[in-house]
Amino acid sequence: MIGVGAVFVGNLSGAGPFVVAGEVHGDGELAGDLNLAVGGAWVGNIRARRAIIAGHVSGSLHVQEKIEIGHSAVIRGSVSARQVAIAKGAIIEGDIEVTSGGAVVQFEEKRGG
Repeated sequence: MIGVGAVFVGNLSGAGPFVVAGEVHGDGELAGDLNLAVGGAWVGNIRARRAIIAGHVSGSLHVQEKIEIGHSAVIRGSVSARQVAIAKGAIIEGDIEVTSGGAVVQFEEKRGG
């Protein structure tokens, strides 16, 4: 876990799961899951198995399985995943690729954030 107010500079890799409520400046090669909390930020490219994004990302996101993008998320970069779900209100400035060939699922976020 990278807590609120913490700043990690450098590339991050491992099995996870990873919870980021602070900031990461570097690339991520995550064999497990990523949860980027509201208020969390990641500057760099990310590869993960699954991801839930509620914070800010400046870089590309390549997810093997499913990515869920919350209403508070701001992503400046490309997104690719087998399944993509985007809450109304999320901001994505970049391409979105669903690698399974399915459609992007849009939803109304019910949890707080």
